[in-house]
Amino acid sequence: MSEDIHEEIKEETEQQADIKSKEEPESKPEQEENKSSVIGDIMDVIESIISSVFFVVLLFAFVCRPVAVDGRSMLPTLKDKDRLILISAFYTPEPGDIVVVNNEHSNTFVPGSETELQQGPGISPGPNDGGTKRIIKRVIAKGGQEINIDFENGIVYVDGKALSESYINTPTYRDEGAFEYPFVIPEGYVFVMGDNRNDSADSRDKRVGLIKEEDVLGKVFLRVYPFDRFGLVD
Repeated sequence: MSEDIHEEIKEETEQQADIKSKEEPESKPEQEENKSSVIGDIMDVIESIISSVFFVVLLFAFVCRPVAVDGRSMLPTLKDKDRLILISAFYTPEPGDIVVVNNEHSNTFVPGSETELQQGPGISPGPNDGGTKRIIKRVIAKGGQEINIDFENGIVYVDGKALSESYINTPTYRDEGAFEYPFVIPEGYVFVMGDNRNDSADSRDKRVGLIKEEDVLGKVFLRVYPFDRFGLVD
């Protein structure tokens, strides 16, 4: 009898030892391993966030950038306060493109010359322009092409051919006196005009004149706001 009780007590003691062993916390190496795993996961998330932010910064600094329309000169194609995305990387302006240009200086011909250009002041920047006026216009002709405008009938000619301009708001009646037409655009420059031809300061204006290709900041390709007009721009 005494031996049986002894054996039962011994068995219970072994069972309690097993339970206690199972309930004991993880060893230090296991805790440190789990802790390292959590820290590693957190670092991976942080690295992904930093990489994403860096990519977005590079994208908007060198590939494309957001711009906003200020004014009526590009009606009906673009409206005041439209929000646009501009492609700037590896871009070369072509006729028909809508572009944003730096208008810090104007470029017009020296009086009596059809080849030598002179710089003048651009359009005075407004309070929100950050010291340099930037304007949105459409490229009409580029270096090597002849531009001619019949202001009486409102027709624009490039290399002797009348342009079919379905995008304009009104025919081109206003001559702002920057040039005598026709003339050949020097290489490395473009001639730009707003689609709202009679309410636009553009290459016809002495404050704008011809635009150096290096002063073309990029091509407008997408309107992102207002949302009901979201889409590609041409």
